[in-house]
Parts: sequence; structure tokens; C-alpha cells
Amino acid sequence: QVQLVQSGGGSVQSGGSLRLSCVVSGVIRGSLCMAWFRQAPGKMREGVAAIYTGGGSTYYGDSVKGRFTISQDINMLFLQMNSLKPEDAAMYYCAADPASADYCDPTVRQFGTWGQGTQVNVSS
Repeated sequence: QVQLVQSGGGSVQSGGSLRLSCVVSGVIRGSLCMAWFRQAPGKMREGVAAIYTGGGSTYYGDSVKGRFTISQDINMLFLQMNSLKPEDAAMYYCAADPASADYCDPTVRQFGTWGQGTQVNVSS
């Protein structure tokens, strides 16, 4: 019933920044785990970041710590990506799942609702 629609992808030079957005709609009761994943050609899907909407606790993958910031406001999920590297190029997906506890690690938790994806390219 929850739907996610993404925007904000594009192409930037190495060292540049992008901000991804995800609009959440539908009937939501209680808190959510919300997350960003990415998948590059020939690579496994990777959990990038996650947030618990009931308290704001966050998770970041090791490869993006200190460069990416996940945040949530009203019906929006954001991923601020700074100091982008060519290895960050991928299709990025937002995801959501009902949560009754503050445990949203995207490398462990299942997510039932997904956005359509948006492409991020980073040139050298």
C-alpha cells in the first residue's frame, strides 16, 4: 500500500554532490525503516544507508561513511551524497518497511516496498 517515487539522480564529476529524494505515499501507521540501496552492473545489491523514522537512528555502509547522509522529513526520504567517487556510480533505490523497533540495518533487514530506482553516474 505504501508507494515510493524517487528523483534526483544524474551525472556529476568525481568530488561532486547529488541529493536523492524519495516521496512516500499511502497509509502509514507507526514507524518505518527506510533505506537506500544501490546496484552497479555486475555487482550485488548493496545497502547504503538506513534510518528509523520513529527515532532517527541511522546506519551507513562502510564505503559511504563520512560522505553520505540519510535524512527523513514528513513524507520524504533523502540521501545527500558528497565527495562522490566513480565507484559510487550505480542505480540507487529507496526502500521502506514497517518497523516496531529501532533496527533497520539494510544488510540484515528485509524491505517490502521499493522505489523505481534512479541512476547516479560519476565521471573521473
